[in-house]
Amino acid sequence: MISDGRNCERQCVAGEKRLTWIAVGTRLLVLSVLCATLGGTIVRAEDDETEAIQQARKLSLAFRLAAKKVLPTVVTIRTATTREARPRRSIPGLPWGDNDSNPDEPGFQFDIPRNPDMGLGAGVIIDPRGVIVTNRHVIEGGDVVTVRLFDGRELPVIDKKTDELSDLAVLQVETTEPLPAAQLGDSDQLDIGEWVLAVGNPFELEGTVSAGIVSAKGRSLRSIGRVRFIQTDAAINPGNSGGPLVNLEGEVVGINTAIFSRSGGYQGVGFAIPINLVKWVSSELLAHGRVRRAYLGVTLDEVLLPRPAQTGSNGKSGTQPSAVVIRQVLPDGPADKAGLRRNDIVTEFDGYPVTDVPTLQELVERAAIDQKHKIRLLRDGAPIEIEVTLEESPSEQELAERLKQRASEESSEVNRRRTYDRELGLILMDFDPDIGQATGVRVTEGVVVVHADPGKPGEKSGLRTGMVIVQVEDQPIRNVDDWQKALKKGNLEKGIKLEVASRIGRQIIVLKK
Repeated sequence: MISDGRNCERQCVAGEKRLTWIAVGTRLLVLSVLCATLGGTIVRAEDDETEAIQQARKLSLAFRLAAKKVLPTVVTIRTATTREARPRRSIPGLPWGDNDSNPDEPGFQFDIPRNPDMGLGAGVIIDPRGVIVTNRHVIEGGDVVTVRLFDGRELPVIDKKTDELSDLAVLQVETTEPLPAAQLGDSDQLDIGEWVLAVGNPFELEGTVSAGIVSAKGRSLRSIGRVRFIQTDAAINPGNSGGPLVNLEGEVVGINTAIFSRSGGYQGVGFAIPINLVKWVSSELLAHGRVRRAYLGVTLDEVLLPRPAQTGSNGKSGTQPSAVVIRQVLPDGPADKAGLRRNDIVTEFDGYPVTDVPTLQELVERAAIDQKHKIRLLRDGAPIEIEVTLEESPSEQELAERLKQRASEESSEVNRRRTYDRELGLILMDFDPDIGQATGVRVTEGVVVVHADPGKPGEKSGLRTGMVIVQVEDQPIRNVDDWQKALKKGNLEKGIKLEVASRIGRQIIVLKK
């Protein structure tokens, strides 16, 4: 019995030892698994960090290569004005008498004393023969324009051509050897979120490069009505105007033009003119000395197509405005001659789909003048195709001449009141449909801007010859009397909101002193 007890005790001890070794083994196994897991995690973390650094270095290298490619093509543009007064000049196309017949209205003839002033901007060489593109506002008002290349050489400007509606200018410098020219990209291929570089001379810091992304496309600014801008958050400051916006391939995709800012400096919202528009404008300026824009002779509005017309081959319907509707057809204009009618819905122009008003305006104004173009449209629900021969859009001077002729022809039949506001520098006159036929503005009442004195508040606010003021602070304006009453109620120091109509549509302008 004693022997059996000892054996039992030995068995219990042996069992306890086995359990202990099993527990130890289990702990060791767990520890080894944990070590392997943690080791793998640490290795992966190190790999991820290395990969992230490598990706950042690749992006940095892309920035450096793009900057290296474009910088030699970027120039510094300086302008200077003199103290000499400009020669007296007459304003063409006033709708009454000779300019000298109204000495109390100095908008007719005037001297502008000019103080010395210096301007700074940028430009980019687009042709090795010395052709440079920049913004019109960079060289506007400059009596002397000088260009300094990236290598420090200064070249004289022997010719300059500008386009007010796009705020673009083309300079020709004198050179005896080919200059480095930028490679121009395709702005239509830009995607929102794509990396871009802005190059220029902010605050006289020449050759500055900043990086950002394409924030949006198709932005409109009231001050430049013929451009749908690229929006970017790349830093654009005073001195960047006229410089290139560049993609990572080093191709110029835009010309930096404007910023939105409450401080006057960079606040993350900049705008560039798409390079495809720059190509067209510069080619027109070089070939003709001006930009010839075609026009259709209609007023337009956006419209949703009927569901059957919206449905494509996949059977899905669109949700955005898919075409434009013709609201008015100008008498004797290209559209009128071709047989287009009010309420026709335009769906295609020369094979390009028309989804909104700006798209059709761009397609038309860049189309060949005096040639036939095909327009597909819906009329009473039925699709038809019409050929139209586009004509060149009349200039502001021609508009003024039309105003003068129309007023002269019908002055005996219609008593239109006119007024000159010396403080605002505006000559205004009662508007009526007859003037609308002469100017191409399709409204029924308002006051028409006959002339805006350069440098005065009216012109600085954006008012131009031929514009028609139809509302002041959301109140309809029928004639000069309504205008004067509304002006008295408003605060010119804070700004008065005007709704104006022109050939390119309606826009809001803030009139301030």
